[in-house]
Amino acid sequence: MASPGVEVELLVKGRADLGEVAPEIKASERRTAVAIADLEWRDMDADDYGANEAQDSDFPAVERSRLREMLSLLGLDTYQAHKLSLQDFLQISSDSMKNRAPQAPRDLPWNFLRKLQALSSEARSTTMVLDAPPDARPAEKESQMEEEIIYWDAADDLAADIYSFSELPTPDTPVNPLDLLCALLLSSDSFLQQEIVHKMSLCQFALPLVLPDSENHYHTFLLWALRGVVRTWWAQPPRGVGSLREDSAVLSRAPAVAFVRMEVSSNSKSQLLNAVLGPGHRPRDCFWHRDLNVGTNPREIADGLVEVSWFLPSGREDLDVFPEPVAFLNLRGDIGSHWLQFKLLTEVSSAVFILTDNISKKEYKLLYSMKGSATKYYFILSPYRGKRNANLRFLNRLIPVLRMDHSHVLVKVSSTDGAGFVRRVRAIVAHVARAPCRRLSVEEMAHAARKLGLRVDEDCEECQRARGRAERITRRVKDADAYRRDELRLQGDAWRKAAQVEKELCRAQWAGDPPDKELRQRLLELRAQQLGHEPTGGLQEFISGISGPAPGEKLYFLRWMEWGLARVAPPRPRQPPETILALRPKHCGATESSEPLGVEHFLREMGQFYEAESCLVEAGKLLAAQRRFAHFPGLASELLLKGLPVELIDGSARSTPLRWVSGLLRELHARLERRPRLVVLSALGLPGTGKSTLLNTMFGLRFATGRGRGPRGAFMQLVSVAESFSQDLGCDHILVIDSGGLIGGALASAGERFEQEASLATQLLGLSNVTVVSLAETRDIPPAIVHAFLRLEKTGRVPNCQFVCQNLHDACAPGPRPRERRPLLDPPGEAGRASVHMERPGGSMRTLAGLAFCDPGKQHIWHIPGLWHGVPPMAAVSLAYSEAIFELKRCLLENIRNGLSNPNKNIQQLIELVRRL
Repeated sequence: MASPGVEVELLVKGRADLGEVAPEIKASERRTAVAIADLEWRDMDADDYGANEAQDSDFPAVERSRLREMLSLLGLDTYQAHKLSLQDFLQISSDSMKNRAPQAPRDLPWNFLRKLQALSSEARSTTMVLDAPPDARPAEKESQMEEEIIYWDAADDLAADIYSFSELPTPDTPVNPLDLLCALLLSSDSFLQQEIVHKMSLCQFALPLVLPDSENHYHTFLLWALRGVVRTWWAQPPRGVGSLREDSAVLSRAPAVAFVRMEVSSNSKSQLLNAVLGPGHRPRDCFWHRDLNVGTNPREIADGLVEVSWFLPSGREDLDVFPEPVAFLNLRGDIGSHWLQFKLLTEVSSAVFILTDNISKKEYKLLYSMKGSATKYYFILSPYRGKRNANLRFLNRLIPVLRMDHSHVLVKVSSTDGAGFVRRVRAIVAHVARAPCRRLSVEEMAHAARKLGLRVDEDCEECQRARGRAERITRRVKDADAYRRDELRLQGDAWRKAAQVEKELCRAQWAGDPPDKELRQRLLELRAQQLGHEPTGGLQEFISGISGPAPGEKLYFLRWMEWGLARVAPPRPRQPPETILALRPKHCGATESSEPLGVEHFLREMGQFYEAESCLVEAGKLLAAQRRFAHFPGLASELLLKGLPVELIDGSARSTPLRWVSGLLRELHARLERRPRLVVLSALGLPGTGKSTLLNTMFGLRFATGRGRGPRGAFMQLVSVAESFSQDLGCDHILVIDSGGLIGGALASAGERFEQEASLATQLLGLSNVTVVSLAETRDIPPAIVHAFLRLEKTGRVPNCQFVCQNLHDACAPGPRPRERRPLLDPPGEAGRASVHMERPGGSMRTLAGLAFCDPGKQHIWHIPGLWHGVPPMAAVSLAYSEAIFELKRCLLENIRNGLSNPNKNIQQLIELVRRL
């Protein structure tokens, strides 16, 4: 072989229409030959060596065998008939309190899911600690373990023989994490797949778009799995004022650019993609590759996987690589072995970059078949000398076929300036995006996938039936306020007035006063007025949707409802680019007119029909045999059991529908009779202090977030405890309550509003065994919560309490910082002193440590780092935030296990406590 350094001229002949390329491209490409110096052999890209060109007749059988063996190795073979579910993902086990590395391949799927639930940026790189064989272990090192490191996309850079299979991993060798992801997705139901993809998007990982499945000879386009991903970006039109936009990732249109490998390439696609996506010299880690860590294993079942990631502008010129959103697609494996996926990418992309060292006759024929395609093709070559003449010959033939010119051929070798090369690629992508080009949504990409014969995950009969039912409701919603007024009529003034009358009756009862017949009569009149209405068509359709016999269809229906209603949510006001960066807290709840219409409003309407009917039955005004809505609580309890949040305190009337909540809990008790022990964990704080995000990260829940745009009521969600761990933890389930926007920070001088907030805070704290109080940056505890603590201190029912101080400001965000940040246990501020005086006239409290819940020997104060690492919308959740939330979760579970909270209760006791509070 000739020594490196010999210059080779690669002459690229053909049409050179320089008017079609950006100026910066013309300057660097205005020559007819490219000098290639310092040519050298390098280790081949793992992404480039994972493919197998074997054409033997036993190839499919081998692939099937390898998939089965991989599933067996990971312990996922038992989940092929009955898939892993969202409940499996949410369940609390003994491992929920451990942060140890997996000890066997069977631990890897659960370790990955736990880290993903916590939004850990390290979910893609896992350390597996394996026991050394007894005979190979020296006596003096009997207790030592051997560490093996597993990497998510190791196969993107590993040198391997593409013409033969590598050995399958054994229990003593690493599993490629891309194989782990594919195996896990193939073993999960549609809802867990959706949750996995949603969590990956929050971590800014590249998302699976096409899932290969050699076992069943079909590949799946993951449209449903991507439906839950929402993207936010700064939209700046050529003329006019920019604004913050938020839309579903599957509905928003953007130009797509695909990166693929042909045979062998010395250049890493994933490294190049990360560099193109990252600003300056800070490449992003959206696409994993070997050089992020050392050591890897080749892919076994993940070749053919297509990933997608988006660049989203923030409105800052120093950070925005492109002025508008751009989708980047990445095919794992060789296009010759995955022609169907490559064909799809050519039909949905505006440009395709093909990385290769050499063009073979087979690949030339495949590319020649793309003749007439509207897609722009670019080659990134790293040729070695034995093939330069063949490359030249094939390129000259392809140029007129693919409508290329010399600017479409880029050469990158070891001596090429990496930063300059990345700038050239970015310039090409920016030029493609600026020019008239194909702009498709993921939903439109799915249409192309169907035409090519790929399976689309949401085309199943259950999903489509549920979609049709949901759309019959949502398509009639033009204005959220008008729909609530006309279709959900029981939630108007009659409910607010009835709630106020019931509060007055309750106060009189506990004060020992005789019953007020006039108030009771007024209540019956209001309830009769409510019951005079019939359920509207939209509500009846909703009830049918959650009453269906198929559990999966109910969940599909509710998801379609959520997305359909979100499309008619009140638009966000225009805001400066700094808004997307600072994520500042908003200490006031949303007004009623701005509250988005959601599924909770339909359940609230069902609750009011049940409340009105129950009230009249109790008063003897209606016979029990005449009841029509007695089954409603059972429908809501089934949703709670499926892991969906259900409203506990009505955010509109700021009141608890007592009969409805009691009926729901009774139905829950009937379904959980064998495992009734319950712990209540609540989170209280001002809107915008991160409490909902904290709960979602801690337990993998789905409480609404959005700094004032979400529902205002308190919601509860049920998390089950594994039977193997329930005895140790001391409970069978944890009922998690998010206070939403109920606590608005009203001062004691606010009169009725303060009393209302204090009453709601007292109710939530009184129900709880454990409470997390999320504080604003001034570290003042809201007056209503101080007042509630003082009230409950008299009864001895103060829950175990943890205070959380979160850094709500991104380190890169512009703008002033809060001037005052007092230590938490310092004497309270003026608002807190006023609350103390209201509950303890003439008394005083030097510090909050004087309360019964503050044990000086236990940690009660947590300082949580900022949520984001980097600048949104391209920022990922910071590792420090994820780790701090895990430690807080471990502390809460330890407190429950050690009995440091209020005595655990069963559901019947909870019903009585709700009534008393």
